[in-house]
Amino acid sequence: MNRLSVITVGILLFSATCFAQTTTNDSQTLQALLSEVRQMRQDLRTTTIAAQRSQILIYRLQGQEARVARASERLDEAREKQVRIQDERRHVAAEVKQNEDFVNNSENPATQRKAFEIRLYELKTRLQTLESDDQQSQSREIEAEQQLRAEEVRLGELREQLDRLDKTLENASRRADGGGQ
Repeated sequence: MNRLSVITVGILLFSATCFAQTTTNDSQTLQALLSEVRQMRQDLRTTTIAAQRSQILIYRLQGQEARVARASERLDEAREKQVRIQDERRHVAAEVKQNEDFVNNSENPATQRKAFEIRLYELKTRLQTLESDDQQSQSREIEAEQQLRAEEVRLGELREQLDRLDKTLENASRRADGGGQ
């Protein structure tokens, strides 16, 4: 009987030890799973935030691209106006010169001369107006160029932000892919 008691006690101790190991392994497995679920949850939050930031950034980028396009159009319009004013100014200046030569070298009757002098006065007045318009147009062109540059700088900054966000997401994706294998 002694032997039977020893065997019974041995079996009980052995089975208790095995049962305790199973509980420890199960507990460790559950802790590992819980940790992984928590990490996945954190990754999901991070991804969601990054996606929202990306959408906001893309929206801002689109708006900035529209502002750059409008600034570019304003600059083109200012340049075209500048060219038109300068062309008209050259044309009027040539006409002034032509009328001055005609008045100074003319042996026409006084009435014809008077008509040319009146026309010459009108042309000179128009030339002064065009010179003033030319200066204003140059100022507008300079302002439009500055505005375009400023908008392009903002656009570049937004693109850089989007690139950085893209690289951050790419690196996070690589870490997740590498860490999961």
